[in-house]
Amino acid sequence: MTTAGTIRTGIGGWTFEPWRGTFYPETLKQKDELNFASRKLKVIEVNGTYYSTQKPEVFAKWAADVPEGFIFSLKATRFVTNRRVLSEAGESMQRFLESGISELGDHLGPLLWQFAPTKKFDPDDFEAFLKLLPNKQDGQALKHVVEVRHDSFKVPEFIALLAKYNVAPVCAEHFEYPMIADVTADFVYARLQKGSDDIKTCYPPKELKVWAKRLETWAEGGVPDDLPLIDGDRKVKAEPRDVFAFMIHEGKVNAPHGAIALQEEVAK
Repeated sequence: MTTAGTIRTGIGGWTFEPWRGTFYPETLKQKDELNFASRKLKVIEVNGTYYSTQKPEVFAKWAADVPEGFIFSLKATRFVTNRRVLSEAGESMQRFLESGISELGDHLGPLLWQFAPTKKFDPDDFEAFLKLLPNKQDGQALKHVVEVRHDSFKVPEFIALLAKYNVAPVCAEHFEYPMIADVTADFVYARLQKGSDDIKTCYPPKELKVWAKRLETWAEGGVPDDLPLIDGDRKVKAEPRDVFAFMIHEGKVNAPHGAIALQEEVAK
């Protein structure tokens, strides 16, 4: 019997000029960067899908380029989340879901729905959005995660809604946005955004050890006791959970090395 879920650490995207010669070998062709990155990391969060619609053949090419077990997390289209009334997002959501994401097959991971920092919590409208999220696309199971960046979401009612629909919040370590570490789904999704370009592993080794312990606790079905919870009285079922953690935003130059170091830390 499995006693813990799978922990995957990764980065945002795979195309970034400063990685050439630091993460990527100098002689590596740009077209081979995904192939290389996917063999050093276990997951990549794709940002391009937020801004523009991709074609099925693009997703199929990505899937063919990565090894077994590698996962893509896709940032879902902004045309859903950047609107005043979320309940009216059904058509835009369907257009994104039918753009060919199922071509990723077993490589398809969580869909990240990111909201603007100005978006405030409206319980009725947000639940209407959650109701739109399908469990499957083309017969393939879907996982959904939301990144909310306004303090109005720091209420137990929001946490209860996510748990009702098995949707995870982004646990964001960020200089400005709220951290929501409550466990509400059968997986956990963290974005570590306080890295530094001056540190070879993005985060200091001591902090990597702290985060590794948190990731392990989540994977084993627990809840870290050193992170703030919105609803600390809520009981969480102890069961193995897959965990996704990304070195992203700050410290991007060294993010790949940080993600690799964090993966090595949880493997100890």
